[in-house]
Amino acid sequence: MSPIDRIAAFADELTTLRRDLHAHPELGFEEVRTAGIVAAHLEAYGIAVHRGIGGTGVVGVLEGRSPAGRRIGLRADMDALPIEEATNLPYRSTIPGKMHACGHDGHTTMLLGAARYLAETRDFSGTALFIFQPAEEGLGGARAMIADRLFARFPCDEVHGLHNAPNLARGRIEFCPGPAMAAADFFDIRVVGRGAHAAQPNRAVDPILVATALAQAMQSIVARNADPLASAVVSITRIHAGAAYNVIPEEAHLAGTVRSFDPALRSLIATRIRDLAAGLATAYGARIEVEIRDVFSVLVNAPAETEAATQIARDLFGAEAVNGRARAHMGSEDFADMAAAVPGSYAWIGMEGRANLHNAAYDFDDGIIPLGAAYLASLVERRTGAATP
Repeated sequence: MSPIDRIAAFADELTTLRRDLHAHPELGFEEVRTAGIVAAHLEAYGIAVHRGIGGTGVVGVLEGRSPAGRRIGLRADMDALPIEEATNLPYRSTIPGKMHACGHDGHTTMLLGAARYLAETRDFSGTALFIFQPAEEGLGGARAMIADRLFARFPCDEVHGLHNAPNLARGRIEFCPGPAMAAADFFDIRVVGRGAHAAQPNRAVDPILVATALAQAMQSIVARNADPLASAVVSITRIHAGAAYNVIPEEAHLAGTVRSFDPALRSLIATRIRDLAAGLATAYGARIEVEIRDVFSVLVNAPAETEAATQIARDLFGAEAVNGRARAHMGSEDFADMAAAVPGSYAWIGMEGRANLHNAAYDFDDGIIPLGAAYLASLVERRTGAATP
């Protein structure tokens, strides 16, 4: 029986589990209930469980029939997003302002499905390590687990992850060898002026005027400072200032993100943001404070491990369902830090057309749970070496 067929036999149980996780979302480093459910399931499967790795992270360790063989890490993220769900699903979020709008509930369920299958079959040698990571959504969960000696305590020869993709056909799986997802910096900019009555702007140093000038100037960085053949994005996603119709406020705040693949370009963009802020502060007589934080590294798929994962996917799903040369994404993923510490691969698996990721109407496609779980399980079976009879 193929891994897909065997996992499909208990897919209803996995769907029930996924929908329970969806109804009870937890933000980064708050995944206490989720981690408890993960640990309880792993223990029920007979898998050794280690809790509290990097905060709320969980690691399960399962040895195959033979101690000889490679140690394969499989990673899933567990956290939700601060979004108010806008669906009428029977299993919609029960927590106001929190939602699994990126499918991490599905990723967690897929990995639990793979763990159950591998625990039942043990058709591999070596060791499977199931890594359930907290706080992927910009809070540094992978870095926290690594700082907590994840790979020193649980050595891996390679590590693999996957993500659902509403923009791909259902069941299609894609890989991008080499740099696959962008680095991300988050920035916060505080513009300090001088408040005044809105009828007397001459008495003010208007921080809104300065902030909007800076926002426009920042859009020139990629257009006029970056190599046209390089990839980079500067997006301002928040502007906050003022509280009244007739008051010029004291301060304005900008925030957003920078995405890039090249370290030199990443540094250049940060420098240009600071230079523009300093120049406009002088020009307008304001004070501008700039904070830029390194949040995500470039996710680099190791060529050999990615080629091996691609072939495993072809064997499992058929060659026509697999793209082994997908384009890189400007989105970011903190699996990048794990892939920088241990060679590995990251894949995208398509699902039934739903709202996009990070959308209040998003809903995970439960039909792909057996597919993702079977892919993860097959990585262990194929990459650890065959089990001894």
